[in-house]
Amino acid sequence: MEPSSCAGSEHEAAEVCEGQVVEKPSVRVRIEGSVFTVDKALLEDNCEYFRALFQSGMKECQQEEIHLQVVSARGFLVALQVIHGERPILSDDDIFKAIECAAFLQVQPLVRHLVNTINSDNCLLMFHTAATYGLLELFKRAALFICDMYQDLKEHLRCLPKELIDYVESLIPSSYVMIGTYSPSTKLLQDFMRTVCYLNEDEKEWKVLTHLPLDASTTMAGVTVRDNKLYIVGGVYNISNKVVDSGFCYDVASDTWSTFSSPQQLRYNCTLVGYEGSLYVLGGEYERTTMSSVEKYNVSTDTWTFAAHLPRPALAVPCTKSMGRIFICLWKPKDATEIYEYLPVKDEWILVTTLIRHQSYGHCMVAHRDNLYVMRNGPCDDFLRCMIDTYNLTTGQWTAMPGHYENSKGALFTAVVRGDSVFTVNRRATVEYSIEDSKWRTKKEMTGFPRIGSMWTFLLRLPKKSKEPLGKPDLTSGQHFEVPSDLPSS
Repeated sequence: MEPSSCAGSEHEAAEVCEGQVVEKPSVRVRIEGSVFTVDKALLEDNCEYFRALFQSGMKECQQEEIHLQVVSARGFLVALQVIHGERPILSDDDIFKAIECAAFLQVQPLVRHLVNTINSDNCLLMFHTAATYGLLELFKRAALFICDMYQDLKEHLRCLPKELIDYVESLIPSSYVMIGTYSPSTKLLQDFMRTVCYLNEDEKEWKVLTHLPLDASTTMAGVTVRDNKLYIVGGVYNISNKVVDSGFCYDVASDTWSTFSSPQQLRYNCTLVGYEGSLYVLGGEYERTTMSSVEKYNVSTDTWTFAAHLPRPALAVPCTKSMGRIFICLWKPKDATEIYEYLPVKDEWILVTTLIRHQSYGHCMVAHRDNLYVMRNGPCDDFLRCMIDTYNLTTGQWTAMPGHYENSKGALFTAVVRGDSVFTVNRRATVEYSIEDSKWRTKKEMTGFPRIGSMWTFLLRLPKKSKEPLGKPDLTSGQHFEVPSDLPSS
């Protein structure tokens, strides 16, 4: 959409009140010969520059038309699209102008949109341009993305100034981390296999990061990572399904565990997802009753509040985040997998799309760019066959990926994406795939995670990695895995 003298007409500054159209206070913004008519309240709510201007008491805040000379018309148009709830796909030129606009006018929703659209094609441009205009949040997030893809982008980094390259090289890349299914233990009968492990990619083997607290359970628990911290909610003690009544948090930076309050409704076999400053626990089960309730945990206040229920009761809901958005899979017999999106601002779930596959349901979902990858079982006579279907959020189209993704090593039930790679893990093998347009291409295979039961895979930035290997002989010998003293204590 090109800017013009009527560029603001698509979003009329009016509202309907008791059957009558009531005009909202608006202002005309003139940039490079184009005029945008915009709701003043919308600008004030989303843009620090206009908030300060309208509250300053200066004569400009009373003017019907404001001239801007520091940003381009195209950049301002992109900003308007974003604050109206659109998610535009941006060209390189759009990105440059959008960053310029976000920096000068301090448009936080535009900054979030740029952060959510960082990928391997635009990360260097975003990093360099954000550095030029002092857009710190985007600068840091782009740098971390580049750090995670350093080997793939190494040759392209030469186009950057040396100080920017040095900054990227000073960062810590994400490591693949795995936790298996464990029930609480006691000091007398401590299970030394109750470990959180990370993948040493150079040595192609799993190593111990930390041990679970004695009271923590990952059996049918909700597990997620937020702000480089590991959170565990729910979980059960034993076959009686007695629920653990506190949450556990592992802080990588200090190598310490802490507890936090449980949801108001105790539950197990639930899903936990982190989003901005909160955690959401979805569905689950309690006293043999499947639930649809959702609770939101405010990390800063240690409080839980109820949020919008799931569309129907569900256990172990597959969940992922894409482009700053939360998506889940729900099964709807017969033969249907439904994708829902949660809208935090409106606190509601909306149906996005439905996938129909005979006797086959989505059991795991990951995201890369604007694609959702739904991993599903094969038909009932071949349940362990792992098939993948892709849903593109931009085009609204499903695509069936060719081939199977068990690699003769077992089914794919957990996965995590880093950069343009996806890691899948089971007992026999850890496989890194390169994500391509129509398929996942095997990049390398490493040792599997030698545990039975469910597994959770996620990413953490580890200050200093453990040197203690997770060897297969140790799994039967009961050897105590010591946490190395060279892990930071504060």
